[in-house]
Amino acid sequence: MKLLRLVLCILMVVVVINSRLSAEAATNCNPIQLSPCATAILSSTAPSEACCGKLKEQRPCLCNYIKNPRLQKFINTPNARKVAATCGTPFPTC
Repeated sequence: MKLLRLVLCILMVVVVINSRLSAEAATNCNPIQLSPCATAILSSTAPSEACCGKLKEQRPCLCNYIKNPRLQKFINTPNARKVAATCGTPFPTC
């Protein structure tokens, strides 16, 4: 019985990891895609529809951007969180 539980737990972990990897692979992770959000992030103006659309597309990639020292200072900011909230896109917990 314990072995069955262990196998089921391992299987669940593999499924979760695989689904995350599939989401990233399906998305073209390119931080340049978020350029419509630059003005909103840098100046606290309201995000455009284009920004919100790109933010939703790039959401699976945000953790990778946050972990990148060059991008982190733009992505992991109060203004970026405000833009994400305005767009209805939950900010990731990485």
